[in-house]
Amino acid sequence: MESPEPVRIPIEDALDLHAFAPKEVASVVDDYLREAQRAGFREVRLIHGRGSGTQRAIVRALLARHALVTGFADAPPDRGGWGATVVTLRSRTTPGQGRPPAR
Repeated sequence: MESPEPVRIPIEDALDLHAFAPKEVASVVDDYLREAQRAGFREVRLIHGRGSGTQRAIVRALLARHALVTGFADAPPDRGGWGATVVTLRSRTTPGQGRPPAR
């Protein structure tokens, strides 16, 4: 059986993770953060939901060690509260400034 085609996700300032299984969340978030930074976003929102907290825990563990992340916190109440995480990304480097540290 062939593997399914990759899903193309538009790079916007928010990513809703409800459609992804917990085992997919870490790789989806990693790819999304890289593409969001490449697109010039400095802040993004990851919507993981309030449920059991499984996706939130996966997201927070990844963010805590991700080289592109300078900070993260619960979203304000009008943007999802503890059901979403707002992430601050490093700015893109320009030629001559070096690269962000590797993960």
